Amino acid sequence: MRRDLSAKYDLRVPRYTSYPTAPHFHPGVGPDTYGQWLAGIDPAEELSLYLHIAYCAEMCWFCGCHTKITKKYAPVAAYMDALLGEVDLVARKLPTRMTARHIHFGGGSPTILSPEDFVRTVDTLRDRFAVKPDAEIAVELDPRTADEAYVKAMASAGVTRASIGVQDFDPKVQKAINRIQPYDVTANVIDWLRKHGVPQINMDLVYGLPHQTVDGLLDTIDKAHGFAPRRIALFGYAHVPWMKKHMRLIPEETLPDTDTRWEQYEQGTAKLESLGYVKIGLDHFAAPDDELAIALKAKRLHRNFQGYTTDTADTLIGLGASGIGSLPQGYVANVGEIHFYQDAIRQGKLATARGVAVNDDDRLRRDIIMTLMCDLEIDLDVVCARHGADATQFEAELAAIAPMQEDGLAVVEGHRITVTDEGRTLVRAVASAFDRYLKKGEQRHSKAV
Repeated sequence: MRRDLSAKYDLRVPRYTSYPTAPHFHPGVGPDTYGQWLAGIDPAEELSLYLHIAYCAEMCWFCGCHTKITKKYAPVAAYMDALLGEVDLVARKLPTRMTARHIHFGGGSPTILSPEDFVRTVDTLRDRFAVKPDAEIAVELDPRTADEAYVKAMASAGVTRASIGVQDFDPKVQKAINRIQPYDVTANVIDWLRKHGVPQINMDLVYGLPHQTVDGLLDTIDKAHGFAPRRIALFGYAHVPWMKKHMRLIPEETLPDTDTRWEQYEQGTAKLESLGYVKIGLDHFAAPDDELAIALKAKRLHRNFQGYTTDTADTLIGLGASGIGSLPQGYVANVGEIHFYQDAIRQGKLATARGVAVNDDDRLRRDIIMTLMCDLEIDLDVVCARHGADATQFEAELAAIAPMQEDGLAVVEGHRITVTDEGRTLVRAVASAFDRYLKKGEQRHSKAV
């Protein structure tokens, strides 16, 4: 990437895991609205379930997730009682015992759970929902808090995919982000996963971290590849200390500058491709025969709050404090403060704090944005036809992309947009041209790269 372009287009834009994006959710959508939306779901529809485990054993300073630190298990046990209470509430609001085909445990740190609580949770989900025999059950896994008993419990509960948080193997970088995770700790967990039959292993890496170098990142990628994961995610660290106060513990002078971040991304991407991985959208990489790579080729790739996915469900039920859900009628988000969340559930109420209803224009723009994010190209005439709309309404948006075409980052031919290989890193910026809610320069978003 040319240096002049990295400075020109490294803007603050959403990650587009939803549209409208979370900053535009509002308290006008509360428990009553959510309950009505749940009751109105087509009984024949298949659901996805996301469970947010909002605790960790210690705080990683780079973390942008909603989590709370505890050294004791009692708060975790109480939280899980509330979460399972929410499962009951939601299941009763639905029109029938509905089918679930995807289950995802995120956090926080799902590995803070006891093996017994993990199994109890999956058993409860199977009781309240008709979980398909071939359902994907995925768990985000912190090797520092996962022992063999936990991995064995995951396998016995039917977990099919584990996403291993690594970030970087360099001890200096690990110290700078307060995440000491020796290579052998990760290796042991992966050995247990394979020993007990968890078939799919992903690894999550991060660029743009303090003291991180290009050579160090490439070494981390080599080490990660040595474990033969099916998928690798290479995320850019989002330094937002005005939103996450613990990020203030990372001195800004230790962070790579914009040019170095771009080089890390580009060199890391080239390295992963040279190792045989297929580029998926902005920041995912998959083995050529992985479902994600197959979906990309067939233009069946999707994007939701967990990133790029093969999950095509129209309804994703978010469970737990700060859990976010997506329904045909709109988006909902639970209250983030754990004690308020628990209080609501104990009172027999849904913990919905905010959300947003979507209209026809939102659905059209969401389709455009997600198509660009997934396929890196779009025919506006085709997408608009699906919505009974006319692509000529987007002439202003096409004009906004024109400078990127002049710089070789995108090609616009009539109503067809193609993001070039050089412009891949800026696909969020291209997509943002269709975001009618976005105010340019808002500090609430991370940088485009």
